[in-house]
Amino acid sequence: MADGSIMSSPVEDIVLFEVGPVPVTSVTVVTWGVMAALIIFAVFVRLKLRKKSPRKAQQVVEAMLNWLGDEIRGIVGRDPWPFIPLVASLFIFILASNFVAFISSFFEVLKPPTADIKTTAALATVVFLSVPFYGIAMTGALNYLKTYIRPVWIMLPFNIISDLSRTLALAVRLFGNILSGEILFGVVLSLVPFFLPLPLMFLALITGTIQAYIFAILAIVYIGGAVRVVEKHETKEKTQ
Repeated sequence: MADGSIMSSPVEDIVLFEVGPVPVTSVTVVTWGVMAALIIFAVFVRLKLRKKSPRKAQQVVEAMLNWLGDEIRGIVGRDPWPFIPLVASLFIFILASNFVAFISSFFEVLKPPTADIKTTAALATVVFLSVPFYGIAMTGALNYLKTYIRPVWIMLPFNIISDLSRTLALAVRLFGNILSGEILFGVVLSLVPFFLPLPLMFLALITGTIQAYIFAILAIVYIGGAVRVVEKHETKEKTQ
């Protein structure tokens, strides 16, 4: 029984209350909490914006946006700012959600949203829908749709399967890494004194940051791929 509780506690999604027929789980509440905290932080930074002598919070945000802008420019090869709202939102939300793992190690009800497959699937779906959105917005609907039948029309089902499979991989990769960290930390914390798991907490901090970075970079790669494939094909046609 003890072993079973150790293994199940980090992954259990508890129903806290119901709104009519809809159950509201702990993951849903924590997700709302993360979003509310990020919105409050964004409002705070916005109200404190300064052109001269910016505060530390503004400096951190500006540094992060400039860093993401450089990453996007290096991958997509064009002005990064149309992509910044989506990519920065994904990165910050995933990063904040991953850091909930520090609290959930002591309060099981506070499960990280990214340790739930429904959350990671929703995030991956956002990326999946963003690819045609940016592709159509920046290259035109006809040019984007033509990418599915290149180099020959028989590639259509394979290209569709490729889009679906990479979306699934995006969701499962983030879910698996965060969930495995939750289980490992829960087991260690139950077997050894409090101070010994501190290295694991530091490792979880690094892992959570890396996973947020990987998810954001893959989103950029997928979106940039849709844009660059069309542009390269158009350039090739013009030179022929």
